Amino acid sequence: MGFRSEEMCLAQLFLQSGSAYDCISELGEMGLVEFRDLNPSVSSFQRRFVSEIKRCEEMERILGKRSLLNILLEVELSEVAKNKEKLQRNLLELTEYTHMLRITHTFMHSRSRVSCHSPYEEFPSLETESVTGCTSMQRLGAKLGFISGLIQRVKVEAFERMLWRVCKGYTILSYAEVDESLADLDTGEINKNVVFLISFWGDQIGQKVQKICDCYHCHLYPHPETDEERADVMDSLRTRIHDLQNVLHRTEDYLKQVLHKASESAHSWVLQVKKMKAIYHILNLCSFDVTNKCLIAEVWCPVSDLANLRRTLEEGSRKGDATVPSFVNRIPSSDTPPTLLRSNKFTSGFQSIVEAYGVGDYREASPAPYTIITFPFLFAVMFGDLGHGSVMTLFALWMVLTEKDHKRRRPGNQVWTTFFDGRYIILMMGLFSIYTGLIYNDCFSKSLNIFGSAWSVKAMFTKQEWTNETLQTNALLTLDPNVSGVFSGPYPLGIDPIWNMAVNRLTFLNSYKMKMSVIIGVIHMSFGVVLSVFNHLHFRQKFKIYLLFLPELLFLLCLFGYLVFMIFYKWLAFSVRDSQLAPSILIHFINMFLMQESATTPLYPGQVCVCVCVLVVALLSVPVLLFGRPLYLYWLHHGGKSLGVHRGYERVRRVSEEDLSPSVVHDEEEGLSDSGGPREVKFDFGDVFLHQAIHTIEYCLGCVSNTASYLRLWALSLAHAQLSEVLWAMVMRLGLRMSSRLGVLFLVPVFSVFALLTISILLVMEGLSAFLHALRLHWVEFQNKFYSGTGVKFAPFDFSLLPSVFEQDGLL
Repeated sequence: MGFRSEEMCLAQLFLQSGSAYDCISELGEMGLVEFRDLNPSVSSFQRRFVSEIKRCEEMERILGKRSLLNILLEVELSEVAKNKEKLQRNLLELTEYTHMLRITHTFMHSRSRVSCHSPYEEFPSLETESVTGCTSMQRLGAKLGFISGLIQRVKVEAFERMLWRVCKGYTILSYAEVDESLADLDTGEINKNVVFLISFWGDQIGQKVQKICDCYHCHLYPHPETDEERADVMDSLRTRIHDLQNVLHRTEDYLKQVLHKASESAHSWVLQVKKMKAIYHILNLCSFDVTNKCLIAEVWCPVSDLANLRRTLEEGSRKGDATVPSFVNRIPSSDTPPTLLRSNKFTSGFQSIVEAYGVGDYREASPAPYTIITFPFLFAVMFGDLGHGSVMTLFALWMVLTEKDHKRRRPGNQVWTTFFDGRYIILMMGLFSIYTGLIYNDCFSKSLNIFGSAWSVKAMFTKQEWTNETLQTNALLTLDPNVSGVFSGPYPLGIDPIWNMAVNRLTFLNSYKMKMSVIIGVIHMSFGVVLSVFNHLHFRQKFKIYLLFLPELLFLLCLFGYLVFMIFYKWLAFSVRDSQLAPSILIHFINMFLMQESATTPLYPGQVCVCVCVLVVALLSVPVLLFGRPLYLYWLHHGGKSLGVHRGYERVRRVSEEDLSPSVVHDEEEGLSDSGGPREVKFDFGDVFLHQAIHTIEYCLGCVSNTASYLRLWALSLAHAQLSEVLWAMVMRLGLRMSSRLGVLFLVPVFSVFALLTISILLVMEGLSAFLHALRLHWVEFQNKFYSGTGVKFAPFDFSLLPSVFEQDGLL
């Protein structure tokens, strides 16, 4: 990350028609350039490659609206899928046939045992008699028939009644339920089935039974006549079922392999279509020469990437087998280049914070490098707590260490994505919160006595300041630092832990944090004003240093810089012994504006004279700021000698409405226009003076309001500390006060509630509040001192940006 955007140049690309597609493809892989539209007057429907774009859009529609599985089954795997369905149907039929044979076999054997003890033969034996040489069925004239099959259990009762009514009792029905549930051959639903065996007499009865079975959608299977035939059929069924199961298993494995390979290539299909569409869109931005053999494109490219651009064009020409290589030619331009600020995974989050305010002007000083330090520091001033900062740091560190896994998963939760993208910002905020927590000596509202307190109670008794009677008669006692041995010196790091027990702790922290906020605010704003000097020097606008920078800095420092001086002077000049004589800084600051002497003791000798001087300097800087720049431009426009350096300077700078006149002056300082000749411009003094008056009023009033705005550091810091203390007193202290054995068990839910409230309120809600306030301090109070943010971001033609477009379109 640089301190200002990279230098850009405008270049022309001459691409041969045969290799133009390959060259654009290579440029998309590298992401080096941003293309300009050379056909602005041609509508999108009249461009050369509109038909190719339509075909790509049609393919996108197909890939986006139809599922991948349907495409594969309909196009490539339709035959395999049909064969699989047939195999599954055959397997179900064989399974049903197996159950039918097994259960009907029990019917026949049970009836055979009954016939041995009864003269009535319900099922004639199928065995051959040794005397007659024929079966019982043959002795009855072979008129006995059997129909067997399966029917759904819910249809059995109606089926049995229908048989009885139609066949007039000339049939015998035996049935038993199948143990396992089977899928229906037609619908595929899982149902309970019943195996039935119907014996009937005569062909006519058999035809009626056949029709009834068809009406009830029974699955009929042939019934073997002998036990030997039944055994052969069973063996054959077992073999066929085993073979079908093997074939189905291999078919499913084949389908899984094909679908897995297809799903892996689906992403590449969508990506390839998107790339083709993007390439043809870029080709539509190009123009053809008179011979229609060469495409001409204009691109913005970083100067440092020109060599890579040439190598990329050579590679594209080689892949396209072009007889004439493509080449690049750098051309001058007066247009404003886009702004390019390179960033990495650590700095990209802070760059996003700055660009949320606005993209910087071309070659303007960027606040992003300073934001890496100042933003988490201002956040930590409002969020300072050692315990909360440690929790935040551990959470951010976990995201940083596992960032590869999270990037690979790509979760769709927008809230989680926001936290993950800002993981390095959260890490820095947590580390700075640990530091400020040590300075505040605050850890979950409790102080840490690391180095030992510098205050001693023993000295008050040793010096006879306190006695036992004093302890009995006073509810509150005050340690007197004037007594020798009571106060041995400042605490080595941060605030002394004894202040956590003091009754006047809040009063002390109020004074400390309020003054600290003013000091930080003035330093932060002054740093922003100083950064504007680098913009004035870079753009060769030396007159702005004298007519803008110095009046602004003097006005800020003579008023609020003097306030900071009084704060430090009071801290250093007054000791413990004469602290009662220290005057109020606020009263002296107000009296300085009123031009009157204070009734109280002056802060230092000659204070009145100094106050008058700084106030006069501040007031005199206002007319200089108001009239200086317009009068100088008016004088310069009418033939005055400029304060610039007369030398050639290659520059491309955005001319905004607010900065129109300085840009004109800069061109006159150089003595050349963009085309190399003298340039006539129209100067409007009223317009320039109006803009300068608005800027002066905004700056002068902004110094007052912005300084007061930094008091939010004090307010939010105290609010966070008080919320933390209330949460500890009302939740955690209840669990710690129980001294019984049940106290340990009671501490578990108490700590759970304390942890939940700490994370939800103090970490999430308070953290978000401090984040937004730190964001406002950077945007309004800091960046507006030197950063205009009216530029255009560099948008390179880069294929790596396409997956985010897929997710928005629902293609991935």
